[in-house]
Amino acid sequence: MSVFEILMLLCFGAAWPFSIHKSWTSRKTGGKSVFFLFVVLLGYAAGILNKLVYDPDAVVWLYGLNSLMVGADIALYFRNRTLERAAR
Repeated sequence: MSVFEILMLLCFGAAWPFSIHKSWTSRKTGGKSVFFLFVVLLGYAAGILNKLVYDPDAVVWLYGLNSLMVGADIALYFRNRTLERAAR
């Protein structure tokens, strides 16, 4: 288990609640890239697979938690896109 990997995941993980809150309250997609969010989600999935296959340890839970937060932001992106289209 790498202290630096844990620190990296905690730092990234600390940013996602702010992004989710902004998505929830703004109800807009402006400034968001769903492509970027999917790339980040793919990166977390690769981290999870690496942990499960090559180096199983408890850090996999941080990858999972971050993935859930990115998934929530993706879901909010599509909700907000629907709201924007309905407002036209």
